[in-house]
Amino acid sequence: MSDSKSKIYVVGIGPGSPDHITPAAKNAIETSDIIVGYKTYLDLIQDMIRDKEVMSSGMRQEVDRCAKAVELAQDGKTVAVICSGDPGIYAMAGLVFELLSAEERKSGSVEAKTSQLPNLRASGLSVEVIPGIPALSACASRLGAPLMHDFAAISLSDLLTPWELIEKRLEAAASADFVIVIYNPKSKGRPHNIKKARDIVLKHRSPVTPVGIVKGATRENETVTITDLQHMLDKEIDMQSTVIIGNSNTFTWQERMVTPRGYEKKYKI
Repeated sequence: MSDSKSKIYVVGIGPGSPDHITPAAKNAIETSDIIVGYKTYLDLIQDMIRDKEVMSSGMRQEVDRCAKAVELAQDGKTVAVICSGDPGIYAMAGLVFELLSAEERKSGSVEAKTSQLPNLRASGLSVEVIPGIPALSACASRLGAPLMHDFAAISLSDLLTPWELIEKRLEAAASADFVIVIYNPKSKGRPHNIKKARDIVLKHRSPVTPVGIVKGATRENETVTITDLQHMLDKEIDMQSTVIIGNSNTFTWQERMVTPRGYEKKYKI
């Protein structure tokens, strides 16, 4: 990890428990001058940032947060942008690179088709993405082994993605018999998207297909529920939940959800 200034760390802090924050993430936070993030995520690491300059903001202010981080880094600061889970999965890593890329194009310093990273280094500003344990991994571990075979992760949030495209992806994943990990399944502004998603999957799966619902994985308020496709809407699902829908071979065993990889066929176990 470089000690140079004018740097942005995009840090994944994992699912929420301090025990699941990587040493690399802790080191990036410790060596940063300023910590930037969504208040809810900063609360999860408050013991680590008590003596730091902190800039927090609310939901749907992602662009402002990342733009501020870029501005601070360009002023010679080392900045940590905090993300839950992994920063490259429905988080801030992509937005940081988009903002830097757009800024260079506007300034005319590079052609639009030119790779941006070498120019960032040349200008003295570097970006390092620090991976974290993603929600899908944390939730899968609580359920058993539901992701042992091919899977697709799909967010039901239509704030940035048209619902028609989300439906198309759900249809494709369901028809191809992928295990499906659903992020952002339900909120006050879109309470019906999870029902629409369930109904799409039901066209291609048995009603008794196992479904796992995990809320607050690794945190004190963690809840884990295993149900099936026909009954999943009877369970509590909200924005903090991650839903994992099994494929046609997924089964339950001793309150665990398991998707076979194929060993039983090849090795006769």
